Amino acid sequence: MLSRQRLDRLRADIRFTAELGGRNLVLHSTWGLFSPREIDAGTRLLLKHLQVRPADDCLDLGCGYGPIGLAMAVLAPEGRTLMVDKDFIAVRYSNRNAERNAIHNARAQLSNGFDQIDPDLRFDLIASNLPAKVGSEMISLYLHDARDRLRAGGRLYLVTVNGLRQYLKRNLSEVFGNYEKLKQGARYTVALARLENETAAADQC
Repeated sequence: MLSRQRLDRLRADIRFTAELGGRNLVLHSTWGLFSPREIDAGTRLLLKHLQVRPADDCLDLGCGYGPIGLAMAVLAPEGRTLMVDKDFIAVRYSNRNAERNAIHNARAQLSNGFDQIDPDLRFDLIASNLPAKVGSEMISLYLHDARDRLRAGGRLYLVTVNGLRQYLKRNLSEVFGNYEKLKQGARYTVALARLENETAAADQC
């Protein structure tokens, strides 16, 4: 049986420092969130290949305690970054991490995919560390909803386990009409799809 002291330590926030968007940020997390003690390898690979413009409006889909969204907010100080997760604990930690690092252009809210995001919001960049366990049905919703919420010329960045690479290549090519493999590492692949201007214009007709 664990001692009371040990249990109290387990209940306390996990705290560590990570470089995100060129800044050293102090991050807090807790047990039960994904990769609570350090930035996971898939997220690190995604962030190496993420191209963010200063005025981009960004979305972090499935934010956890916020590393991807906070990095995008730092890199796009003239834009706004929304972080969403279906876990209220993740949302709470993302908002607190934004506050403690004085990142005022980022906020987090509860949403299962896009279902609670203001339907009028549009984004220049959407990024996600996409877990395989969400299933093909939810991935289909993510891709189609992302396409509908991107501005013309907007970009969708995804990092997935290598086992999903061919599946995402087929589905991104079908939904967006394009697919680019930015990096395939030992375990993870970073992919990019763009909402082409002519495609977006056709949808508005």
